[in-house]
Amino acid sequence: MSITRESVQQLLNSQDYGERLRGINQLRQLEPAVAFELVQPLIKDPNTRVRYAAVSLMDVVGTQDLAVSLDILRDRLSDPEPDVQAAAADALGALKLTEAYDDLQQLYQDTPEWLVKVSIIATLGELGEPRSFELLLSALSSENSLIQTMAISALGELGNASAVPLLIPYADHSDWQMRHRVAQALIRLGGTEARSTLETLANDPVAQVAQEAQEGLN
Repeated sequence: MSITRESVQQLLNSQDYGERLRGINQLRQLEPAVAFELVQPLIKDPNTRVRYAAVSLMDVVGTQDLAVSLDILRDRLSDPEPDVQAAAADALGALKLTEAYDDLQQLYQDTPEWLVKVSIIATLGELGEPRSFELLLSALSSENSLIQTMAISALGELGNASAVPLLIPYADHSDWQMRHRVAQALIRLGGTEARSTLETLANDPVAQVAQEAQEGLN
């Protein structure tokens, strides 16, 4: 059976949330403009999984109308479910909607949910908003190692070379995955200080870290 606008619409209108989820998945096979139109009512679906799937689709179809997408995703940052908030943050970053930076910053400061905090920090590098530098520095000193790791990567993506001396101390971290992220970030940021630390990391006892640093030096 071929997937058409009508067949997907029927699934999206179903009382069965499983059918609505199927419909959202099938939206990926329709024209983006059609998918963007049809997904919008599901953004506020009573079922959490359906809302999550609908919001997650926005990073693919949201380019159809960035102004509308901005309003939709800003609203979902206040969704009662952390998973949906995190998906909204991810989509805002993917769409590079820098107008939402203040909303993301406020949510990061207010939420007790580590998952939401991680998603916000992870998306800030992709978002590319220079004002996020201070927030990322704050996240770098978080007690949550996953938030720290995401902050290291985001600082590398953001491209502000002022981060280099602040990242260098983490090149000695006991967690090799954090050292690996430091190597990736320093390669992106460049400069004499970064190169010196990469030369040290090129001799790291963990092969993945050493290889990353060596490739960055070439």
